[in-house]
Amino acid sequence: MTGTIAVIMVFSIPIIAIVTDHFQKQSKMKHKMIQDELELEKLKHENFLIETQKMKMELNQMLIEDNKDHSKLM
Repeated sequence: MTGTIAVIMVFSIPIIAIVTDHFQKQSKMKHKMIQDELELEKLKHENFLIETQKMKMELNQMLIEDNKDHSKLM
């Protein structure tokens, strides 16, 4: 009985180390994924702001052109 317990103890240590290492790697991968998603969201937000600014400029340009056309008609 003592021999069986000793064998179980000897083999359980590496198994626990392997399982722990696996969970650590999974946690690191999840952390990296979250960082990548955060960076992607920042880029999306920056792109949205740039597009919004571009649309404002185009709208202003259209209004200026419309005012010029309207003043020519009068």
